[in-house]
Amino acid sequence: MSLFGDKKKEVKGKKAVARKIYHTRTSKLSGGVAHDILRAPWFSEKSLIMTEKEVYTFAVSPRSTKSAIAAAIKEIYNVEPRAIRIVNLPAKRKMMRTKRGIGTRAARCKAYVYLNAGDTIQFS
Repeated sequence: MSLFGDKKKEVKGKKAVARKIYHTRTSKLSGGVAHDILRAPWFSEKSLIMTEKEVYTFAVSPRSTKSAIAAAIKEIYNVEPRAIRIVNLPAKRKMMRTKRGIGTRAARCKAYVYLNAGDTIQFS
């Protein structure tokens, strides 16, 4: 048995199965918290192409978790997400055509929401 491994010793002649447990919390969000978590849909060329494969992109709050994003998607759009991936985009230094010369773009956070086959989200 290793100190930090996830394999278990044999116990009384039976093999213990090494498995990972994923916690899925689907809690109901109170008030208008769902709109604070999901700030806006992310419209770019790549994200619009990915909508054909049931993958939708949203700008989200940097402090939001995957379970909170899943609950917000379920509350606002009435669809159950299959998977969620979160991407942190760092701040970038950009050239400006002013006397100051250099400015910074804000750091952003976006989430890729994977839906089951047949589910869609309509943006109005």
